[in-house]
Amino acid sequence: MKSQKEQQKIENGCYIAGLCLLVVFFLYFLIYKTTGFRIEKYFYPCIFHKITGYYCPGCGGTRAVYALFCGNLLDCFRYQPFIPYVVIFGGWFLISQTIERLSKGRIAIGMRCRDCYLWIALAILLINFLVKNMALLIFHIDLLTM
Repeated sequence: MKSQKEQQKIENGCYIAGLCLLVVFFLYFLIYKTTGFRIEKYFYPCIFHKITGYYCPGCGGTRAVYALFCGNLLDCFRYQPFIPYVVIFGGWFLISQTIERLSKGRIAIGMRCRDCYLWIALAILLINFLVKNMALLIFHIDLLTM
C-alpha cells in the first residue's frame, strides 16, 4: 500500500503530465483548425497490422483523436474506445485536481489516482483488440474501415 506522500507524488506527476498533454493537444488543435495540417500523414503505418493483417490494441487511436477533433464522438468510440475513456477520466482528473489545488484543499473534490483506472484502461484495450480482430477473422468485417 502506498503512503500518502507517495500517492501525492504520483498525483502531482499525473497532473503535470496531463497538463502538458492538454497544452500539446490544444496547440495541435489550433494548428489543425487554422491550417488544416494533419500530423498523421507523417506517421508510419502499424507494423503489426502490416505484417499480420490484424489490428494491434492501439490501432484506430489516431483516427479516434481526429474524429474527436471533428466532434464525431460515435466514430471516436468506434475507432478506439480508449480515447473517450482517457478524455472523460483524464479530463475529470485535471478539472477536479485544478479546483482542489486552486482552493488549497478547501474544496476537496480532486480525483485520486488508483490502480483500478489503469486496469480498466487495459481491459478496454484488450476487449477492443479482441472485438475488432474477431469481427475481421470470423465475420470478415473490418470495423475500422466501415
